[in-house]
Amino acid sequence: MLFGKWDVEKVEVRDPSLKDVMVISDKFPHTHGHHANKYMGKTKVNIVERLINKLMRGGTGEKVSGRVIRSHGRLQGKKWKIIKKVEKAFEIIEKKTGENPVQMLVRAIENAAPREDITKMEIAGVRYQLAVDISSIRRIDVALRNLVLATLMKTFNSGRKLEEVLAEEIILAARGDTANSFALRKKDEIERIAKSAR
Repeated sequence: MLFGKWDVEKVEVRDPSLKDVMVISDKFPHTHGHHANKYMGKTKVNIVERLINKLMRGGTGEKVSGRVIRSHGRLQGKKWKIIKKVEKAFEIIEKKTGENPVQMLVRAIENAAPREDITKMEIAGVRYQLAVDISSIRRIDVALRNLVLATLMKTFNSGRKLEEVLAEEIILAARGDTANSFALRKKDEIERIAKSAR
């Protein structure tokens, strides 16, 4: 039971490309960096811990969709604080949907993970964009990053609590609500650009 509350044995990963790289375990989501700096180490880290680690991001300067992402850096290094916030977000998800929040997170990641992206190529001094398939590990990274960016953008200077916004974004992404979910809009944008670069 994750956090002593949610059964993860019945959590199902429907996307076959993500099954091998998405670890869903009932262990407390804090491995103290045991898998850091190891080849394919991320594939051994619980998906909930990977979400927690993404939430501990830096504060200023990054521009996404014309908006500057800021968090004042208050979440850096505060893993126990973030663990409590994610637990509260999961409680909100369960209360609103009546479903297992870990299953909702997995669905949100599956829906928000782009399948192709672009890379820049240079031949004879001319640069152009080329569409490429994304590896399974990067798909999860991009999906988690966009879920976290949506949370930070909606939380910053809004008076709303991080756990409420995180729960809302996970629910929207899990339900496939492209109109309201930032993560799904970013996925569509990435895939649209890649399609035009084929």
